[in-house]
Amino acid sequence: MIDKNKLKDIPEKPGVYLMKDNQDNIIYVGKARNLKNRVKQYFQISDKTIKVATMVEHISDFEVIVTHTEVEALILECNLIKKNMPRYNIMLKDDKSYPYIKVTTNEKYPRVIMTRQIKKDGAKYFGPFTNVNSVKQTLDLINKLYSIKRCNKNFNGNKRERPCLNYHINRCLGVCLGDVSITKYNEYIQEIINILNGKHDKVILRLKEEMETASKDQEYERAAQLRDQINGITHITEKQKMISSAMEDQDVVAFFGEDKEYCIQVFLIRKGKLLGREHFCFSEIDNERDFHTQFIKQFYNNEKFIPKEILIQAQIEDCEVIEDWLSDRKGSKVNIRVPQKGIKKKLLDMVKDNAKIALEEHKNKIAVHDEKQRKAYKWLMDSLKLTYMPTRIEAYDISNIKGTDNVGTMVVFEDLKANKKAYRRFKIKSIVGQNDYGSMQEIVFRRIERGVKELHEGKNSKFLPFPQLILLDGGIGHINAIKEIMSHYPQLNIPICGLVKDDRHRLREIVYEGKCIEIPPSTPVYYLLNNISEEVHRFAISYHKKIRSDNLLSSELSNIQGIGDAKKKELLKKFKGIDNIKKATKEELLQVKGISDKIAINIMEYFT
Repeated sequence: MIDKNKLKDIPEKPGVYLMKDNQDNIIYVGKARNLKNRVKQYFQISDKTIKVATMVEHISDFEVIVTHTEVEALILECNLIKKNMPRYNIMLKDDKSYPYIKVTTNEKYPRVIMTRQIKKDGAKYFGPFTNVNSVKQTLDLINKLYSIKRCNKNFNGNKRERPCLNYHINRCLGVCLGDVSITKYNEYIQEIINILNGKHDKVILRLKEEMETASKDQEYERAAQLRDQINGITHITEKQKMISSAMEDQDVVAFFGEDKEYCIQVFLIRKGKLLGREHFCFSEIDNERDFHTQFIKQFYNNEKFIPKEILIQAQIEDCEVIEDWLSDRKGSKVNIRVPQKGIKKKLLDMVKDNAKIALEEHKNKIAVHDEKQRKAYKWLMDSLKLTYMPTRIEAYDISNIKGTDNVGTMVVFEDLKANKKAYRRFKIKSIVGQNDYGSMQEIVFRRIERGVKELHEGKNSKFLPFPQLILLDGGIGHINAIKEIMSHYPQLNIPICGLVKDDRHRLREIVYEGKCIEIPPSTPVYYLLNNISEEVHRFAISYHKKIRSDNLLSSELSNIQGIGDAKKKELLKKFKGIDNIKKATKEELLQVKGISDKIAINIMEYFT
C-alpha cells in the first residue's frame, strides 16, 4: 500500500516519477508538469485503463525527481526509460542507430564512408538510411566511379609513400604518392556531394558531353568509362524516390491499430526524397494517445538526426515541450504538425496505409510462428514424454585442436528463437588434452553451479532460469557424462538429450533415455533442432578460432619495441583482441596505461 502521507508531501513542481514494485524494481517512469497532481491521479481515478489498473496493483512505492523545467523532465524521463526499461512503459526493442554516408570534408583529401554517429566535426552527413546494404552498395559504386582515397591515413600531399593495392587496381588515385592535385580531387568530392544531394543533372550533362567528344575523337575506351560512370550515377539517384516537391527534411509518423495491436510506420524524407522507412509493432495498447506520445519521445531520444518537420496523425501530449526539446537538440526550430488537408495529409494517409499493411503482415507472421511452435513442442512432449512445454532449451558443445585451446559454449533458445544475450562461453580450465566428456562436464557443472549459487543469493543472474531441456552435440557417451554431473542436483530434474548426425553431417535422431528417436525431416521440430545444433557448433568453432587467433597474434606484441608482458596485458584488456589494436588510433593507444607516445608510434608502424 502507498503511504497517503507520502502522497501529500509530493511537490507541485515539474519532474519525473518512478513507480516501483515490492522488490524495488522500477516498473514505470513518467513525467509531469505538476508531480503532485499526476501521481495522485493513479490512486484516485476509478475508470482506469486495464494496463494502468494492473500497474497500480503492483506499485508498492514511488520516487519523484524534481526538475527546473518540463523540458528537463522530458529529457530525464527518456534517459531513465532507456536505462531501466520499465515493464509498463512502451519500449522500442529496435534501439538501433541508422547508417549515414559521411564525406570527410574536414580532411585535406576527403573520404566517403559509412557511419552511425553524427559529430560536429566539419564533415558532411547524408541520411539516415534504413537499409545498410544499400548504403554499402552506394559507397562501393562511388569509390569505383571516382577512385578517391579509402584509407584513414592523413597525407599532407608532400611525403611520398608506397601505394597500396587499391592504387594498382585503379580504385585509388594514389594520394600517398604526393602528386594528386587538391583542386582536381576536390572537384570529384564536390560532384559526389552533388550526387548525394540529388543535384546530379549537371554532372550527368557534363559527362555526356565528354562521352560524345571522346567518341568523336575515337577514344572508345574513354567513352565507355564515361558511359559506365553515367549509368552508375543514375543507379545511385534512382533509388531515392521523390515524394515531396518542397525539398524538405521531414519525418512522417502514422499508426494503425485494431484489437489493441498497433503498428507505427515512419517515413524518413530528406530533401524531398524518401530515403527509407521503418515500422514498429506493439501489443496490449489500450491508450492510443499515451502510446503515440511515448513513441515519439523514445524514437527521437534514440535518433541522431532531427528533421525540420515531423508530421503526425493525431495530437500528442506535451507537444510544445517536445518541440522545444527537439529544437534544442537540433539547434534550430522543429515543428510537429497534424495536417488536416492538402499534400501533407495525403502523405500521412499513405504512411497510415503502409502501417495497416505492416500490421497485417506482422499478425500473419505471428500466427505462422505460433503454429510452428505448437507442432514442435507437441513432438518434443510426445516423444520425450514431457508434461510441460520446454520453452527454454540450452545446448552445449566444445571445440579444440588436439586438446589445445580447449573451449566450450552454451546457446539458449526461448520460444523457438535464439536468445543471444543468454549465450555463454567457457575456457576449459580443469581438463588438459583431448577429453571431450570431461570438458563437457566442466562447462555444464560451471553453468549449473553458477545458477544455483545466484538463485540462493537472490540476485539477478546471467545463468537463470534453468533450462527445461538440455541438448548435447553427441550421443550416449556425452549424455552419461552430463547425467553424472546432474546427479548432484536432483532438485532440477532436467531432461538430457543428444543430437546425432549421419555421415553427411545431417541431423538424424535424438537420443533420450537410451532410445534413439528418428526426427521427421522437413518438420518444424526438425528445423528447430537442426538450427540449435548448427548454432551451438558455429558458436563453439568461432570462439575457438578467436581464442586460438588471439593466442597466436598476441605473441606479435612481444616483437614490438617497448612492449613487455605488463603492457601487452593492458593492451589486450583495453581492446579485447589484436584486430582492435591494429585499428586503434594513436589517441586511443595513449589511453592505455604505460603506453607512451613513442610506443604508440611503434605499434602503429608495426601493424602498417
